[in-house]
Amino acid sequence: MASTLDGGCAHVHTHSDHNPVDNHTCHCSVCKAVTGQPTTHVAFFRYADVEVDNMAGLKRQPFNVKNPDGPLELCTCAECGAPIMLDDKMHRIRAIVPNLMGFDEGFPAATYHAFYNPATGVPKPHDGRPVYEGLRPDFAWPDPS
Repeated sequence: MASTLDGGCAHVHTHSDHNPVDNHTCHCSVCKAVTGQPTTHVAFFRYADVEVDNMAGLKRQPFNVKNPDGPLELCTCAECGAPIMLDDKMHRIRAIVPNLMGFDEGFPAATYHAFYNPATGVPKPHDGRPVYEGLRPDFAWPDPS
């Protein structure tokens, strides 16, 4: 088990005493559009493994504006607008982007690259971590909690 991982903002706090079930560097167009980053460190946790101390303090919006009825919602602080987490309406996962969601530099490192598309013209990563066109082949969505 990992040490407690804490994030959030001054108004809404998140934490987990569990390691992520998936931890990758994402190259997808949705993450690029939402974060403004060329790649995004994304960690999936089992839904029940991320605790939120002020659910009423969250504002929810679709994560993917091109798929507003999709399963993921971007949760931001209703008071300050800080991104807090991605919440899965199906209750399988909660996703954290550590560098944008208040987590410190001790957060576990990404273990692979996901959603790399050579057609974008971006060079393939060569940092020793596996590179996939989707999530890692052995990934299975957790059962809803």
